[in-house]
Amino acid sequence: MRLVAYRQNNGTRLALRDQDGVRDVGPFPANSSDFAQFAEDVATGRITGGAIVAGAIEPALPIVADARVICIGLNYAEHAREGGREPPSYPAFFFRIDTSLAPSGSEVDTLGISDKLDYEAELLVVIGRGGRKIAEADALDHVFGYGVFNDISVRDFQQKGGQWTPGKNFDGTGIFGEQIVTADELAPGATGLGVRAILNGEVMQDANTDIMIFPVARAIALISEFMTLRAGDVIATGTPSGVGYARTPPVWMKPGDEIVVEVERVGRAVARIR
Repeated sequence: MRLVAYRQNNGTRLALRDQDGVRDVGPFPANSSDFAQFAEDVATGRITGGAIVAGAIEPALPIVADARVICIGLNYAEHAREGGREPPSYPAFFFRIDTSLAPSGSEVDTLGISDKLDYEAELLVVIGRGGRKIAEADALDHVFGYGVFNDISVRDFQQKGGQWTPGKNFDGTGIFGEQIVTADELAPGATGLGVRAILNGEVMQDANTDIMIFPVARAIALISEFMTLRAGDVIATGTPSGVGYARTPPVWMKPGDEIVVEVERVGRAVARIR
């Protein structure tokens, strides 16, 4: 099932994308509890598309209001190495706050505070059933589906201190694709999928989810060691090599640029730099 979050009358709705078009399903779940019920309804076949949504849709954030956005840094070995680090034995976790998030099609503007804007193409995991201390062998049973994320990073602010939080939380820099693809549409753990970043038509990152250091099931197990996951939480699984700051000379995104992130068989997220 391919679900699309879109804006209508100042609210967020869900639609089902099929061979006939985009069919409205209803309001996007309001919170974690509602998303858990929605995930169960999807699993039991109680969700069907209604009327076709006419015209172009306006993408919306495909997350519930109380979702936590957990990000994994350095999850591809060559990306770690291009930044001068050895591949980690434990993930570099960080969080994104709600004001840092924006839907596909958004404009990114640092208000002149920094010009060190960098792209990061990532697979997104959407949790459908929460839990704590989830065994790796059971972890994929907790996945509702997958999406696309561009973890646009403000590199000078990321490097100002020991924590990455400032550089990862500028307003409107975490770009979500509007589509969620349910787990049954893909290989277990979303393996074997191409992950690409395309800047002004030029492919800058081109890798595969097969080479993640911490695959989806392992990541869920590790995260649930220190926090209780809830339905609707999302995990950004990290970016491969080819980011702008590691190039010679560095490639920074600038006003007028278009950056597209694609995950094979899942979708895309588009942003423009202002």
